[in-house]
Amino acid sequence: MANPKRRHSKMRTSKRRAHDHLSAAANSHCPNCHEMKLPHHACPHCGYYKGRQVVEAKA
Repeated sequence: MANPKRRHSKMRTSKRRAHDHLSAAANSHCPNCHEMKLPHHACPHCGYYKGRQVVEAKA
């Protein structure tokens, strides 16, 4: 197998890893209670998903 002849510099490594960061999770508004929730998930505040209650709401 091939082995590197010389070590890559810190700058070259940093340039390659410039796009490896995590992006923030997308949030949307719940149409029932208007709280922030993850898209395509039941609302953790009221328990509604697509206009009907699917889970018990947190007290």
